[in-house]
Amino acid sequence: MAAGVQHQEHPRGPQQKGPSDEPLRRGWTTGACATAAAKAGFAALCGQGFPDPVCITLPRGEQPAFALAEHALLPGGVAMAAVMKDAGDDPDVTHGALVRATVRRLPPGSGVVFAAGEGVGTVTLPGLPLPVGEPAINPGPRAMIRAALAEIAAPDAHVEISIPGGARIAERTMNGRLGILGGLSILGTTGVVVPYSCAAWIHSIHRGIDVARATGLDHVAGATGSTSEAAIRQLDALPEQALIDMGDFVGGMLKYLRAHPVPRVTVAGGLAKLCKLAQGRLDLHSRRGGVDLDALAVLAREAGGSAALAARIAAGNTALEAFALAAADGVALPEVVASRARQVAQQVVEGSGMVVDVALFGRDGTLLARAGRPAEG
Repeated sequence: MAAGVQHQEHPRGPQQKGPSDEPLRRGWTTGACATAAAKAGFAALCGQGFPDPVCITLPRGEQPAFALAEHALLPGGVAMAAVMKDAGDDPDVTHGALVRATVRRLPPGSGVVFAAGEGVGTVTLPGLPLPVGEPAINPGPRAMIRAALAEIAAPDAHVEISIPGGARIAERTMNGRLGILGGLSILGTTGVVVPYSCAAWIHSIHRGIDVARATGLDHVAGATGSTSEAAIRQLDALPEQALIDMGDFVGGMLKYLRAHPVPRVTVAGGLAKLCKLAQGRLDLHSRRGGVDLDALAVLAREAGGSAALAARIAAGNTALEAFALAAADGVALPEVVASRARQVAQQVVEGSGMVVDVALFGRDGTLLARAGRPAEG
């Protein structure tokens, strides 16, 4: 990874705000970085030298400039250029990665041929927007690269994209589960990374569902975290491709499933997260608020608890404390929460024909309650 690369200023549109209300800086996708590197290399091959910084036009009209971290003309009519990815203030695992394009010209009419270099994965499972065997350079970045090259000359070129160390970085992503092996994906629809937009996570959820459907799976499970994921996988003997890392985005998963259904979906999670779902929330992140203990007290009453128990729960501090109080009184609060959460989830996918069930797990992965399994009617 090259050092000392200067990052360009970002175009300033409406900005996200952080916890301190300071503006959060937007960044660039790997697709935008790959486009800039490819354009610089192609310009050099066409006798225009390496533009530095190199300016590209994004799909929505922005025209950012990227400093080159490396560039070279290589033997055999090949040019190489690279930029360092700046994800702005987004917690992106590829922030600081070197995105390199190695370009050579092809005979007229060849178009742009894409290849995966070091650290860029290859598609091995159906269901993604690329055929099996293709380099994991998504359609959006491919279109951006073709358009950028066409600004210089007829875009007939072989473009290899690489990210040194990308295979190691990919271990921190969902690529393996999606069947993208050997490295990272080159992503980006707009070219811009919006801090904390969670767009990459939602994208991963959608692609996971697409892969599960394309491989013929009839049951997927979305989990709020690693403990519930491992527990539901073991409980239902699910293959890896059936596991959807939905995190806090249960609404995002269920809404996509409503339009792209499978026969059965399980929502798996811990106490606090599924309490929020039971209370009608489809975004389970803490920034959307904590567990409503007053509402949990009402559910405890529905489970047969006393008024005194409900009062203690309402005056408590956490969902964990509420469940401990209920258990001490012999009240089956987990069953009521799981049932109510299932009702909320089922309403989201109404009309899709899918069966929804909910599995509620303790912190150690112990199954506390389950609602809506087909065997239960």
